[in-house]
Formats: sequence, C-alpha cells, structure tokens
Amino acid sequence: MSLDTAATKPHEQLAAALADDLHAVNDMIRARMASEHAPRIPEVTAHLVEAGGKRLRPMLTLAAARMCGYDGPYHIHLAATVEFIHTATLLHDDVVDESSQRRGRPTANLLWDNTSSVLVGDYLFARSFQLMVETGSLRVLDILANASATIAEGEVLQLTAASDLATTEGIYIQVVRGKTAALFSAAMEVGGEIAGQDAATKQALFDYGDALGIAFQIVDDLLDYGGTKATGKNVGDDFRERKLTLPVIRAVAAADTTEREFWVRTIQKGKQAEGDLDHAIALLGKHGTMESTRLDAIAWAEKAKQSLSVVPDHPLKTMLVELADYVVARIT
Repeated sequence: MSLDTAATKPHEQLAAALADDLHAVNDMIRARMASEHAPRIPEVTAHLVEAGGKRLRPMLTLAAARMCGYDGPYHIHLAATVEFIHTATLLHDDVVDESSQRRGRPTANLLWDNTSSVLVGDYLFARSFQLMVETGSLRVLDILANASATIAEGEVLQLTAASDLATTEGIYIQVVRGKTAALFSAAMEVGGEIAGQDAATKQALFDYGDALGIAFQIVDDLLDYGGTKATGKNVGDDFRERKLTLPVIRAVAAADTTEREFWVRTIQKGKQAEGDLDHAIALLGKHGTMESTRLDAIAWAEKAKQSLSVVPDHPLKTMLVELADYVVARIT
C-alpha cells in the first residue's frame, strides 16, 4: 500500500468515525484562539490551524477516549489542547529553523514576523493550559505539562546535537521522543485517563503513541534522502540544514577516514558544494543505512500495534492498528 493508492486512508476513516467530535473540536479551537484585545493572535493562529492539517494528534485523543467508552464532554477540551500545543510548537519551530513554507503555504514568521510567531505560540500554550484545567483532572494536567516540557527539552537537545558527529542513536531517539512522540503518547494517554481506565490500559495507550510517533519521525527523516514529490518531501532538506538523522548517524559510525572527512566538512562545518547531496546518498547506500533505518521504522510501527493488544476490540482500535501500518506505507 502507498499513500497515493490507499483508497480509504486510516486517518480519513478515523476522521469519518469521529466527525461529530472533530466538528466540536474545531468549534472550540476557533472560539479559544480568539482575542478581544490582540487581533493578530487569531490572524496568525488561523493561518496555521486552517491550513489543512490532518488533525492527527487530536484524533488520537478522541479515538482513545471513545475506544475506552468515554461519553463525557472533556475529550473535546483535550483534543483542542493537543492541537494548540502542536500549533504552538510549529510556530516556534518555523522561527528556529528560519522556515519560509509549511504545508505548501508561507509560514507565519514570513507573513508577519518572528516576534509575532513566538508570542502567538506562547498564547496558544497558555490557552492549552486553560483547557486542561477545565477538565478538573490533575493527572491530565500532569500528563500534558510533562509532554510540553519534553517537547521543549527535545528541541533544545536537537540544537546541540543536530550537527555534532558524536551524536548517538540514543540521543537521536531522545530528540525524536521530544519533537514528535511525546505529544502522540500524551494525546493517547489523556484519552484513557479521562475515560477512567486502569493503569495497564493507559500504559498501552501511551506506548502506542510513543512507538507511532517514533515510526512517524523516522519515516520522515528517511524520506529526506529517498523521497519523491509524491511522498510530499523535498529530498535533501535535512542534509542542507545539517541535521544528523538516523541514516546519517549510522553512515558516520561506519565511515572510513575519507568518508568521515566528508561528513565533517558537510555536516559539522556546513561547507557544502554541488554534488555533495548525491555523494551523501551514495554513502548511505554503500553502508546500507537506508535499509536498516527502514526496518527500524517498521519495527516501531509493529511495536505500536502490539501495544494495543491489551485494549478490548473496537472499530476505532482496528483503525489505529491500520494507522500504524499506514505511517510506514511510504517506505514499504
């Protein structure tokens, strides 16, 4: 299965099954991103929130809550919270990365300025904590506050590790857990928490989100060296931005003296010339790091599916299992 040939994609099935809840989440997002005194806040937020994202993270919260039998109102609050946290991190990331495009559109920092992007991101973080508090659950607050801290920690770690050839696979996974998996796992866990599930079930939901998020990011990093326009990736962005991702970390570890000098020049020192990207891709192929990374992504997706084995059967559980397969479909 590929992303293009899948007749009905798992995230589209989830969206259809959760349509009423998603409508309520979107209404809450629009209401809570409003500002009586600072009209730039809804302008900047709407630019990103309305940009056509899949709402994958809030769908995980809604699916987890519904799968666990929850019938109260607060899964809507938590799904909106998760989307606000995600949007805030995107606003901040685009400033840090000096990005000019996201989801095929100019970034907020390009249309407005860096200051607006950072401050509106801060506003969304504050709004997210207001929504958490409204659930009345200290444990929900604990889960999402910890995730927010982990996200920020992962971004700072990436700053220091991105171009450091001493970066290990363990540090890479730690960065991935911060930048991607922490919000996936928290989104799932709070769904079980609000539904009053036992510890084993909540751990299973957390583990699913963690493994799914890691698989998701590894696939994204892999496609940077082997993707096409059909996969929605611009090949070589990570190389040009001197980011050490898993295929490169493994190629550096296997490099001979000449190859290591190449990685020092292009990644560590940032002195890149025409043809360097092609040579980097050739080195990844020589040492088999694209294939080993692909197998790792598939293994994480399998771990995600296995995590749900303790959760009772439910149509939404089936969709979540299929979602894990779908995340790695672009590389299988």
